[in-house]
Amino acid sequence: MCKPNFMASKSCGDILLKDTHVNLMVAWSLNGTLIDLGNDYRRHMSGGSLIISNLDKDQDTGVYQCTAFNTWGAILSRRASLQFAYLDNFKSQTVRSAVNVREGQGVVLLCGPPAHSGELTFAWIFNEYPYFVQQDSRRFISQETGSLYIAKVESSDVGNYTCVVNNTVTREKVLSSPTPLVLRSDGVMGEYEPKIEVHFPDSVPAAKESVVKLECFALGNPVPEISWRRTSGIPFPSKVKMKNSNAVLEIPNLQQEDAGTYECMAENRRGKNAARGRISFHAKPHWLQTMTDTALSIEENLFWECKATGKPKPSYSWLKNGDQVVAEGRVQIENGALSIAALNLSDSGMYQCVAENKHGIIYSSAQLMVLASPPSFSKSPLRALLKARSGSEVTLECKPQASPPAISLWKKGNEILSASLRITLLPNGTLKITNVTRRDAASYTCVAKNQFGTASTTGRLIITEPTRITMRPTNMEIIVGESIVLPCQIACDPALDVSFSWAFNGQLIDFQRDSDHFERVGGSISGDLMIRNIQLNHGGKYVCVIDTDVESLSTSAILVVKGPPGPPDKVAVEEITDSTAQLSWTPGRDNGSPITGYIIQARTPFTVGWQAVDTVPEVVNGNMLTATVVGLNAWVEYEFRVVARNTVGLGEPSPASTKTRTEDAIPDTAPTDVGGGGGTKSELVITWEPVPEELQNGEGFGYIIAFRPVGTVTWTRAVISTPGVARYVFRNDTIPPFSPFDVKVGAYNNRGEGPFSSIATVYSAEEVPSVAPKRVRTRSVSAVQIEVIWEALPAIPERVLGYEAVYWEDDTKPDTVGKVRISGNYTLVNITGLKANTVYYLSVAAFNTAGPGPQSAPINTTTKKPPPDRAPLNIQWTMIGSTLTLHWDPVVAMETESKVTGYLRHRYNDINTILTNKTTVELSLSANDNYLIQIKAMSEGGEGAGSEPIHIHKLSDFSEDSVIQLQRLIWLHCIPFQPCVIDLFRVREKRPF
Repeated sequence: MCKPNFMASKSCGDILLKDTHVNLMVAWSLNGTLIDLGNDYRRHMSGGSLIISNLDKDQDTGVYQCTAFNTWGAILSRRASLQFAYLDNFKSQTVRSAVNVREGQGVVLLCGPPAHSGELTFAWIFNEYPYFVQQDSRRFISQETGSLYIAKVESSDVGNYTCVVNNTVTREKVLSSPTPLVLRSDGVMGEYEPKIEVHFPDSVPAAKESVVKLECFALGNPVPEISWRRTSGIPFPSKVKMKNSNAVLEIPNLQQEDAGTYECMAENRRGKNAARGRISFHAKPHWLQTMTDTALSIEENLFWECKATGKPKPSYSWLKNGDQVVAEGRVQIENGALSIAALNLSDSGMYQCVAENKHGIIYSSAQLMVLASPPSFSKSPLRALLKARSGSEVTLECKPQASPPAISLWKKGNEILSASLRITLLPNGTLKITNVTRRDAASYTCVAKNQFGTASTTGRLIITEPTRITMRPTNMEIIVGESIVLPCQIACDPALDVSFSWAFNGQLIDFQRDSDHFERVGGSISGDLMIRNIQLNHGGKYVCVIDTDVESLSTSAILVVKGPPGPPDKVAVEEITDSTAQLSWTPGRDNGSPITGYIIQARTPFTVGWQAVDTVPEVVNGNMLTATVVGLNAWVEYEFRVVARNTVGLGEPSPASTKTRTEDAIPDTAPTDVGGGGGTKSELVITWEPVPEELQNGEGFGYIIAFRPVGTVTWTRAVISTPGVARYVFRNDTIPPFSPFDVKVGAYNNRGEGPFSSIATVYSAEEVPSVAPKRVRTRSVSAVQIEVIWEALPAIPERVLGYEAVYWEDDTKPDTVGKVRISGNYTLVNITGLKANTVYYLSVAAFNTAGPGPQSAPINTTTKKPPPDRAPLNIQWTMIGSTLTLHWDPVVAMETESKVTGYLRHRYNDINTILTNKTTVELSLSANDNYLIQIKAMSEGGEGAGSEPIHIHKLSDFSEDSVIQLQRLIWLHCIPFQPCVIDLFRVREKRPF
């Protein structure tokens, strides 16, 4: 159907009416007359669209409509109206006659707009541009008439008034001649009641969803006030707006409920006046029911009905191929219904139902095809092979395409079938055979015939034995995580095609999507279902469905999945003491196996994770939902949780309870590891292991220290209020040195004193040794080591626990001190890690727990020069049998280095060091050992740098021939600063030689 859409451009003067259909022939008409495009240079079509150039108001104004037609018929588009907007000038351009008025009187200045087309808007200029009249409660410009209304003239209103008219389409503007307003000299007008000069009509027709504006303005002295109401008393909805001091009532988006009588009231103190008018609701037609494309056989009857809503009620008409359908003979039209009896081929075509009222017209289109054809089974032949289960009912449909409908009959082989007890021939041509047996197996033919011809279709019917389920799934109980196979096996007729499917809780199992758990196993007559790693959500009803060509069977089983219990919930502490807590909880799901018991766990800031706790009763069975936890620590914040168990295992724990603190109590744990000793003169030092916070049982925790000299009765007590302190020092000049004391430490808090520890013996501080060691002497051992020797002290009053040697480099800087201590009655110590060729000062002192005593007089010694920093070079070695001969170049020391006194050779498995002052040596090697040989220079300053290691593999791994070959390979000339390494494994890879 053509659907013209207007597109206008004032600048180019063209209008485009576009038809959105393609592959159609299109013709256009103007005011009912076909447009001859062949002789019209201004009009042409492009793709069904009508393009008009150089628009002309006289030639192009009117109603356009397109007709689209093809071989099936023709239809009309909706109508489109083309109008030209314009605005003429005012006829008279001279000054208009003056309007004389008394002050206080009302006045109306007429605009009298010129000839025009298109919507206008109005404004008034006072005296000269750009001074426009401003509307208020005293002045109003009607957008209906263009006139200016002044309710009460004042002296300031005197002047010239010019009406300004605007065309909203063309945007043209014209001005009237000025109208002078002059005050009369015969006095001021007195007060008078309102006189309504601007009011809306008695009847205002308005279309659905349009914007309705009602104007109302009155003259009067004093200036009247305008108000609005509905005579029905219904209040205005929020969408209604009052504008221009209530002179305009605007109703946007008009609906049926907005229709009714509206009243404008103008009132001042002299009286009031009213105007009424009724808004009637109108709507363009809208389809409720339309017809659809229809294909009917010749001689059949057509009935089409279309229904539309609208206000006023639309009228109906019918078009065929764009022409009016007239009701006569076989064709009847009643309201929106069209009926045609005994269709013939000439009735084919395109039909349109037209619904129209004064607000619009709508079209609904459909095609009527009248068919006349011989029977054909091309779209609905019988299946070549039909299968049916013995004892079932067979239905064979005979559905030829034929116009008019064909008459049909059935044949079994060449025998024409007639109705019987088991055979039914339905009027629509369908054949039904009940309780079929193998005798019914045959070829069946449906023959169809009408006046235009005959056709037939044939299919062969075979009868199969019923399918039997030989192995069914059974109801089962299974544990989470296990795997099972649900059997589903059948015995069936070999002529049948069989398919298996499984449903779980009414939903078909998707074996690709759910392949992690479900798999169909078995052969062509087995549809077993394997379920792997079963989860709780796999519990439910499983149905095996067997589909064959002739029937569908099913068998089902219930699978109960058992698992550990779900987590309990709502764990709450009902009551708490300093050592117990009474808990309650709600059970979780038993997951197929009854809950047999509960385990209570607790957590504190001092524990690592959750710990099981003791309860009363000791065993909490599955029927209990309360228990008392015992053995808790006082004044500790606890969280509790509950774990359920059943025969399957332990479930997930419950959410933790709210944190709850136990009540406080007297400490019940004494400090441990009480000891001490040491310190300085006249001190008794006492130490202990602090009591952990979780065992302090309350606030205000501290320690009580009690001590007395051994053998006395009276205890001296001291209190420490800091829980983390682990040391107490008692000072008194009367304390003898190294005197034994009985010591014990207790605990307390705000609730009272707790137990004391067991009594320990602690000695008071002793005095440092009073005598310095004598006959101190030293010996420089190497570049980094000095040996210090002294004479042991004789018996003195103070204890001697050992000696310490103090050393420093510069006698003027004693702060550069190193120290070496040796416990026991030793008189020699080696100081290592020193600098080479450096003077060191040393002294020795005895020490005990009170510290070191006086030092011996300082002595000095110098460390040796450093050994050479070069390794022996040019190492040459040969091996004959088990004898290894080594030779190397001598190492010559520099002036700043110690002279070479010999050489060291190290051999490894068991470390073996050989010292020699020569540059050659012979070694006898065992055949069963691996050797790593390194050569170093020796000097007074110690060992020099080592040569690169020489690796000798077990000789027993080589044959006699390989040893001979080895002699040829291991003669090396070492190049300085490059490694000399023999890899005997490489020789082994070349065996046999």
